Amino acid sequence: MLTILFGIFHFIVSIIRENLMDRKIEKKKWPPKKIITYSAGAVFLIIILYSFIFSDRSSRLNVEEDKITISAVKYGPFQEYIPVAGIVQPIQTFLLDVSDGGKVVTKFIEEGAFVNVGDPILKLDNASLTLSIIYNEANVFQQINSLRSTRLAMEESRLNLQGQLLDVDHSLRLQKTTYENDEILFSKNLISKIEYQNAKDEYEYLVNKKRLTLETFKKDSLFRSQQIDQLERSVSTLQENLNITKKQLEDLTVKAPIKGQLTSLNAEIGQSIAPGANVGEIDVVDSFKVRVAIDEHYIARISPGQTGEFSFSDHDYKLIIKKVFPEVKNGQFEVDMHFAGEVPKGIRRGQSLQIRLELGELSQALTI
Repeated sequence: MLTILFGIFHFIVSIIRENLMDRKIEKKKWPPKKIITYSAGAVFLIIILYSFIFSDRSSRLNVEEDKITISAVKYGPFQEYIPVAGIVQPIQTFLLDVSDGGKVVTKFIEEGAFVNVGDPILKLDNASLTLSIIYNEANVFQQINSLRSTRLAMEESRLNLQGQLLDVDHSLRLQKTTYENDEILFSKNLISKIEYQNAKDEYEYLVNKKRLTLETFKKDSLFRSQQIDQLERSVSTLQENLNITKKQLEDLTVKAPIKGQLTSLNAEIGQSIAPGANVGEIDVVDSFKVRVAIDEHYIARISPGQTGEFSFSDHDYKLIIKKVFPEVKNGQFEVDMHFAGEVPKGIRRGQSLQIRLELGELSQALTI
């Protein structure tokens, strides 16, 4: 159709050119310029009408044939998954914090080394702790000496009082015999009343003296016992303080609490470390976990026990959610997933994994 229209237009233009060649230009009712203008408008209108009536206005998308997959829509088992990304992390990380600060004087190993329990890592020096130990030791020795002196004094007092009791008891027995004899003689008027009264007064005096000596012995023993208890508690307290200070001094040598890899060490010789500062980390390298970030849209559908799968070295491995962190940051929350079964060989810390995380139980649905 377009070819015919362009042919008609070309024929009209040719006729006009022939009429213009070698002829005297005369004013006509239909001059060539007017004919050309109307003809061009007519052709343009015909083209628009043709495009509107006969053209195909349906939407089309060109797709390569090898990228088309044809599947049957059927009713069967369906499991809903979402794709998420996870980062491999150690199953457990121990932080190396120092309880007391000091200056780094020795660095036994470097970052990245493998350590066993008790291996020294750093040694700090703290002059205040050293002076505190000396002061506490002096106090302990002083209290121990005081305790020893008190015990000696108590023993001496006990022996003296026992000697006094022995003397009083002996005198009392003798005076009792004299008093009883004089009582018999006085009843028979063989001695005067004054002699009898003197024997009686001496006997009663010795009885009271024995009672007072016994009370003094008991009170002195109780006082000495309390004094010894106080000194023993004081010595025990000072000894505990000394042991704590010594433990603090021992802790200035930072040691590995577990077997693993020293993945971080933030200390150099001569550096001053503040109390409570973190100087490094040790990772357990025997096992791993995966920290997964999930869009907050799914937070109500995620809970411990849900599983996920990922492929590694042409094998599929299964993960299970152990912990859900409820805090949302930048539109995402995090979960910790542990390996359910075999851990892939060759997996490394910091490695990224593409995981298919299940969102629901296996059910029957219409699927394609």
